[in-house]
Amino acid sequence: MPSIDYRLPQRRDLVTELPGPRSRALTARRTAAVAAGVGSSVPVYAADADGGVILDVDGNSLIDLGSGIAVTTVGASHPEVAAAVAEQVARFTHTCFMITPYENYIRVAEELAALTPGGFDKRTVLFNSGAEAVENAVKAARLATGRPAVVAFDHAYHGRTNLTMALTAKSMPYKAHFGPFAPDIHRMPMSYPYRDQPGLTGEQAARRVISRIEVQIGADSLAAIVIEPIQGEGGFIVPAPGFLATLANWAREHGVVFIADEVQTGFARTGAWFASEHEGIEPDIVAMAKGIAGGMPLSAVTGRAELLDAVHPGGLGGTYGGNPVACAAALASIEVMRSLDLAARARAIEAAAVPRLRELAAATGVIGDVRGRGAMLAIELVRPGTDTPDPDITKAIAAEALSRGVVLLTCGTYGNVIRLLPPLVIGDDLLADGLGVLSETVRDLTR
Repeated sequence: MPSIDYRLPQRRDLVTELPGPRSRALTARRTAAVAAGVGSSVPVYAADADGGVILDVDGNSLIDLGSGIAVTTVGASHPEVAAAVAEQVARFTHTCFMITPYENYIRVAEELAALTPGGFDKRTVLFNSGAEAVENAVKAARLATGRPAVVAFDHAYHGRTNLTMALTAKSMPYKAHFGPFAPDIHRMPMSYPYRDQPGLTGEQAARRVISRIEVQIGADSLAAIVIEPIQGEGGFIVPAPGFLATLANWAREHGVVFIADEVQTGFARTGAWFASEHEGIEPDIVAMAKGIAGGMPLSAVTGRAELLDAVHPGGLGGTYGGNPVACAAALASIEVMRSLDLAARARAIEAAAVPRLRELAAATGVIGDVRGRGAMLAIELVRPGTDTPDPDITKAIAAEALSRGVVLLTCGTYGNVIRLLPPLVIGDDLLADGLGVLSETVRDLTR
């Protein structure tokens, strides 16, 4: 573990019941002021955060195994990121890059060209959210190819805009009653090794997709394939080896743009700068967000120069896209990831966590699958002796773990997956304590 000077004590410490009185008071105020459609996973309110802990308004110190959904990779208040933000804020907060540009935007684009897979000439455009990045990647692919159709996959999650809702697979809560959606989006079967037919290889799963594309759409009508190298909200599904490479090779042969949605998987999270690297693929376009800027709102589309340069001036952009403060945070975050070798740290987290999770699976009989890469890990909960999803026990485990001081996130098409996304700067002792609480909670609720 790299040597880090934490600002807050890195320990689990409960001084009130959860939620405490101040959190309960904030919930009452929230109910009267915040739209009901905005949900929160836990009923406690943050006052401070550092390293691997969140300090709530009642003084409870909670172990953070969620990182704000893979955002606070370098911690929620890394001093180098905080200093970069403060320096930029003191200079200027905004001019709009489309009006009066600035160097930090260019520097971020240069970093992303170097970091993303592929040695080809690249261009970058910056936005605010992952959904914006995915949507603009599709816009560029459609314009550059002159084709309308886009393929997405079962279990996919790509965002909450109209187009990205169409790309997203799960109806509730993301799509229900929000249609009609953007047209010419085609859903294909994902490689899901735990639930696929036994023995189905990644290449075979990809050939199944390719056959359907050729019959139902036609390669000449297909602009892009959009896929998460490891699916996030859909359940941290790692496709079988060969699945991504076979699709990417077919796409290149037929002039189809291969778009990797690395919003959740990017920036050292899986043990490499980008999850595409594990499969040896070089996406034509990469969509990024979350871990890019240490918690500041920033996203990016980086891809082949001929694709992004095909878009006419003014066709890409946005008032806040590539905000100078967010760019400063991104440059500092990337430097922290590089200097601390947080990709190696993610691999170390995997090495520490996976054996414990597999031992827990063997001991309890309610974990059907342990999967993931780096510090993007998951357990899929099922009814004992079956592969039937068990969302009820999943919710109960997350709630009970919180009561013991650990923040866990759930996900999955069937609501039966607990995902582990610790900050990559979490200390070994704190990680071990968090995993211990998870193990004890699962055992206590399922014995």
